[in-house]
Parts: sequence; structure tokens; C-alpha cells
Amino acid sequence: MSMENIDMYYFSGTGNTRLVVERMMEVFRDSGVKTTLQKIEDSKTGDVDLNHTLGIGFPVAILSTYSFVWDFINGLPEAHGTEVFMVDTLGGYSGGIVGPLRKILEKKGYKTIGACEIVMPLNIFYIQDSETCKTKVQRGLMKAEEYAHALVEGRARWGRVPVFSDVMKTVSMGGLKLAAWGPHQRYLKFRVERSLCNVCGTCADICPVGNIKMEEHPVAGDNCQYCMRCVSFCPLGAIPCIMNYKGKTYSAMNHGEMLK
Repeated sequence: MSMENIDMYYFSGTGNTRLVVERMMEVFRDSGVKTTLQKIEDSKTGDVDLNHTLGIGFPVAILSTYSFVWDFINGLPEAHGTEVFMVDTLGGYSGGIVGPLRKILEKKGYKTIGACEIVMPLNIFYIQDSETCKTKVQRGLMKAEEYAHALVEGRARWGRVPVFSDVMKTVSMGGLKLAAWGPHQRYLKFRVERSLCNVCGTCADICPVGNIKMEEHPVAGDNCQYCMRCVSFCPLGAIPCIMNYKGKTYSAMNHGEMLK
């Protein structure tokens, strides 16, 4: 396979996916492939260049991925053999992504050339110590390099589509609908600790769906996708986690790097 141009569309919640796609871009560029990196939340599907190889990267959420990522995927234009590959980052298991995504893209006329799932540190609840997280990141980036080389050399593969993955996608979409449900949004909403907040606006700037508005203090709306960006990248730690969970969160980079 010969790739001359790759446009990589990605979403990263707390930085894991961004580290992976940036490492893959390094491999592509070192191999002489022209590349661009585009944020899904800032992109329009109508601008996708079907003459370029398309890459899609995102984190796993509820065994699947976020609703606005699926909206981007479902909104991709019809193609006639445009090559596409995917990569996701996850804490352990997805189940409802690789097969269903392949079916969607092939139905639209894309040629699916590679899929890879890369284990990275969890960003909430079961956070491991810093050395363990560092080791996971190093292993994840090594796998990202190997995958990128396999894509360039035509060795990458996109797995078969078992019935089980369709079932898991149905389960995960049910979970995503629950997360979007009104009472769920109302009672499990991220709220700002006003005594800590300096009204810098970072949380509003980095929210991928524009759910946070700046008033006297930041105010979250009812369209939270629970990507953990606002919690993880608040420079003063002024946004507690869901249900007032006060434990640690994990971020793969600092808020300055994320805002680049």
C-alpha cells in the first residue's frame, strides 16, 4: 500500500489519544508521508478530502465512544475506495467499536485498512501510581509506532465483524443514551468549587461540545459527554468529579499542552 497523504481526525479527552496519534504522525512523516492532524470537535465532515487516506482516533467510553464522535463518523461523506484506519485508547476493553465502525465505513464506500486498540492509563477512579501509568504510556506509544509502521508497509489489518460486537455496540449506545438523559445530566453534573475557581475560562475553552458557559463562574449545561477534560485540566482543581468523587484523576499532559 502506498500512502501519500494522511488526514488524521481525532478526539482526546485527557491526552492519551493525542499522545498516540502524535506518535503515529511522527512515524508517518519519517516515512515521507504528508500528514495533517485535525480535532474532531473543530472539524466538519464536509471538509474531509476523499483523495487522502483518512485516520480516525478517539478514546473508549462506555465500551464504545462519545456520541459526538459517532456523529462525526456517521456524518462522513460517501466514498469510492478512500482508505481509512482507526485507533482508539482504552483502559481495558471496548467490544462495541471495531466491528460496528468497520461496517459503517464500508457501507459508505471506504476501504478499511487497519484497526488498533491501545491500552493507556485510566483517567478516573482506578488510577494507578505514576510509575505504572508511565510504563503503560511507554508501552502504548511503542504499540502506536508499530501500528503506524504496519499501516505504511501494508501489514495492518481490520478485524472481522462478529455478532458479539454488534450486541456490545447496542449495550454501549444504551449507556450513552442514559448519560444524555435529563435527570442523569441534572444530578451528576460537574460543578465548580467557587472558592477555588479563578474564572480563567480554561474549562469552557476546552469543552468539546461547548457545554460550559462563563458567567460569574463557569456553569455546565445539560449536554455533558463526561470526557473528563474540564476536571482534568482545570489548573486549580476546582471541578470535582461526578458524584463529588474526590479521588485522583489522570491526565497525560498538562492544560497548557492540551490547549496548543
